[in-house]
Amino acid sequence: ARDAGFLAFVDKVVDAAFTGKQTDIEALMAGELEAAREALVQKIGENIGVRRIAMLSADAGVVGAYVHGNNRIGVLVALTGGDNDLAKDVAMHVAAVNPQVVSPADMPEEVIAKEKEIYTAQAQDSGKPAEIIEKMIGGRIKKFLAENSLLEQAFVKDPEITVAKLVSNAGAGVAEFVRFEVGEGIAVDKVDFAEEVAAQLRG
Repeated sequence: ARDAGFLAFVDKVVDAAFTGKQTDIEALMAGELEAAREALVQKIGENIGVRRIAMLSADAGVVGAYVHGNNRIGVLVALTGGDNDLAKDVAMHVAAVNPQVVSPADMPEEVIAKEKEIYTAQAQDSGKPAEIIEKMIGGRIKKFLAENSLLEQAFVKDPEITVAKLVSNAGAGVAEFVRFEVGEGIAVDKVDFAEEVAAQLRG
């Protein structure tokens, strides 16, 4: 990933996506970019693919970006109000803490349901009365939402304040963010090597 050819390819992809306002990977990679990708794969000897594209805009605010020093994490944040410094600070926070959503209200219902299922199973093993279990589950869900919602998190550069307080002090708000990390979402097959060897011996 530190190869000059790879970095030049990344710049080409970003420029093409930005210039064409393109978020469809198939359309973006058609033609010249796909040929460049294939040539790079042959040169480097590693599979390279464009898997995610996102574009943020802020009509009355600002979009800030942060790329972590090792080039493995990149973040875009769209603010309503605020300035570039604030947007970069929030983007840096997102890179470091990895929130799932902007606010608790944005958390998908299926994620909350899954967490509730886990907490219910754990709480039932405690042997406590049903009403206590219900309160325990409610408290854990509230904590989960606070820990995974950007606005509820303690700001990484000043843990005395939340991100919500940081942006509201500047008369701003967070519209949305995207966080990309190299390799995220790639399914890795779990291989049971003992079973694999046994299968080979049997076969």
